Amino acid sequence: MAKNDFSQGKMWKNILNQAIPLTVAQAVQVLYNVVDRIYLGHLPGASSLALTGVGLIFPIVALVTAFGNLFATGGTPLCSIARGAGEQERAEKIMNNTFSMLVLSGLILTVAGYCFRRPILYLFGAGDETYPYADAYLTVYLAGTVCAMVSTGMNGFINAQGFPKVGMLTIILGAVLNVILDPIFIFVLDMGVRGAATATIISQTVSCLWVLRFLTGRKAILTLKPRLMRPEGKLLKEIVGLGIPGFIMAGTNCLVQVTCNATLKIYGGDTYIGVMTVINSVREIFSIPVSGLTHGAQPVISFNYGARQYRRVKSGILFISILGAAFTAICWALVLIFPEQLLRLFTTDENLVQLGIRSMHIYFFGFVFMSLQFAGQSTFTALGKAKQAVFFSLLRKAFIVFPLTLLLPKWFAVDGVFLAEPISNLIGGVACFATMAATIFPMLKREEQKLAH
Repeated sequence: MAKNDFSQGKMWKNILNQAIPLTVAQAVQVLYNVVDRIYLGHLPGASSLALTGVGLIFPIVALVTAFGNLFATGGTPLCSIARGAGEQERAEKIMNNTFSMLVLSGLILTVAGYCFRRPILYLFGAGDETYPYADAYLTVYLAGTVCAMVSTGMNGFINAQGFPKVGMLTIILGAVLNVILDPIFIFVLDMGVRGAATATIISQTVSCLWVLRFLTGRKAILTLKPRLMRPEGKLLKEIVGLGIPGFIMAGTNCLVQVTCNATLKIYGGDTYIGVMTVINSVREIFSIPVSGLTHGAQPVISFNYGARQYRRVKSGILFISILGAAFTAICWALVLIFPEQLLRLFTTDENLVQLGIRSMHIYFFGFVFMSLQFAGQSTFTALGKAKQAVFFSLLRKAFIVFPLTLLLPKWFAVDGVFLAEPISNLIGGVACFATMAATIFPMLKREEQKLAH
C-alpha cells in the first residue's frame, strides 16, 4: 500500500483530515493581513487613511497570489494524480519544477514592483493623502515576495503528500510571529504602516524556511532536489495549463479590486475605499472554511481519480458541496444580524462604520452561492479539467463583476459597486456548479461502468 493512500478509508474522513489542518492554516494565514488592518484601523489620528492606504495594496497582493497560483495550483493536483497512479518520479519532477518557477517569478515581480510602484499605486486609486501610507507599506512588503510565494505555493505539496498538520504548522508559525511582532513594530517602535509590513515579511520568511526544511528532510515522501529543478518545457506546459484557472481567479481579483477602488474614489471618496477594505477583510475570514474544505479535498479527489476510484470521487464532491453551502448560509445570517459589530473589529471611525452597514448588507446578499463556485471550480481543477476551470474563473470575475462594477454605479451610485458581488455569486456560482454536475457526474459513471466490464 502506498504511503498516505487516500483511496483507503472513508472519503469524508480523508477530506476532513486534510481540510481541517488546512483550514486552520488558512485562518492563520489571513491573520497576516487582517491583523495588520485591525491594528492600523486603530492608529491614533490616522486610522481611516492608514486603512485606506493598506486597502490600495490589495490588488498587488492579489497579483502576487495570481503568479503563485499559476504554478502551485497547477502543480499540486498534477502531483497528486501522479502519486495516485504510482508515478513517483513524475510527481517529484512536478514539485521541483513548480519550485523553480515560484522563485523566478517572485524575483521578477519584486524588481518590477520597486521600479513602478508609484504609478501603479496612483493607477490603483491612491490619492495624495493615502499614497504615503500605501507606499510605506509596499516598499517593505515587496522585499518578502519570493518568501511569500514559496511558503504558500510549496506548502500545498506538503498537504498533497498527506502531511496536513505540517502544512498547518507552516502557516501558524508565521502568523503567530506576525501577531506578536505587529504591535511591537507599529506602536512600540512607532513605525506605523511600515512596521506592519516589516512584521509581515519577517513572518513570511520564517514560514518559507520551515517549508524548505521539511521538503529537503527525511520525512517528506517527495523532496526538493537541485537536479530536478531545471524547468522542463512539456511539464511546465501541463503545470501552467492547469494553474491558469487559479491565476485567472487571483488575477481577476486584482482587476476587480483596482476597478472597485477607482470607482469608489469617484462615487464615494477615500472613506468608501476604507469600507471596502473592511468588507474584504470580513469576506476573507468567512471564506476560509470553504476554501480550506475545497482545497483540502483536492489532493484526496485527485488521488482517487488517478487510482480510478470514481465512486469515491463523486462522494467527495457531494460532501464538500453540501458542507460548503451550509456554512456560507450561516455566514450570511451573521452579516445580516451583526454588521456593526463586524465593522467595529477593524475601525474606530464612526462615519466608516455607519456607511459600511448598508454596503455590507448589499455585498453579502446571497453569499451562499459563492460556495457553489468553490465546489465546482475545485472539482474541475482536481480532475485536471483545465478548460472548464479557466472558463468559469473568467465568467465570474472578468465577465460579470468587472463590467457590473463600472456600469451599476451609473444607476445606483456607490451601492452599485457593492451590488456587483452578489450578482456574480448568483450567476457564476450556479452556472459553474450546474455545469460541473451535468458533465463530471455522468463522466464518472461511464468510467465506473467501463471498469465493471
